[in-house]
Amino acid sequence: MRGKPARRNPALPAFALRGPLARRPDRRARFARLGPLCYAGAVSAGDFDLIFDALQLGRVRYLVVGGVAVVLHGHPRFTADLDLVVALDPENARAAIAALARLGYRPRAPVDGALFADPGARQRWIDEKGLTVFTLWSPEHPATEIDLFVREPFPFGAAWARATMADLGGVKVPVASIEDLVALKRAAGRPKDLDDIRVLEAIARERDDG
Repeated sequence: MRGKPARRNPALPAFALRGPLARRPDRRARFARLGPLCYAGAVSAGDFDLIFDALQLGRVRYLVVGGVAVVLHGHPRFTADLDLVVALDPENARAAIAALARLGYRPRAPVDGALFADPGARQRWIDEKGLTVFTLWSPEHPATEIDLFVREPFPFGAAWARATMADLGGVKVPVASIEDLVALKRAAGRPKDLDDIRVLEAIARERDDG
């Protein structure tokens, strides 16, 4: 379920606006004021806009993690997908799948998306396939895949209380705290995660000094 096809858009400069956002002066002005708290990477900013709108309208409790979270904390970098931790109580998990399905998102693997809300199914994926994320793709938004964690990597309530709320064009986007992102990336331990840790810790020091 983790496999991804090699059909991404070419990498764009960080914070480049594309699609509907590029044609809307109100959104351009908001993004200009946000500075680093903006969309970046090899995905369409318009896709992000729609995804975050859909999750907010669906009253989904989630946290942005991964590369997009690093960008939203203020470091421009490229990213190839959107990583989300959703609260995995069945009602919220169902709401997440339903909200994203309205944008055409479906599982990359040949399974029913509704199974994501089933704790037993998620545990089987973990035990039998070593799954860490449930990948969704949309034929309407092929450049932007979404990875949903199949296990909450931290106590969600506590992480939610520590989260940063980024206001992106009027949409409130909950971003995992630097503390929680560093813990996640330290556990992953890939070279790019170690690079992100150094950047995030520098940002945290600057905020403390400020």
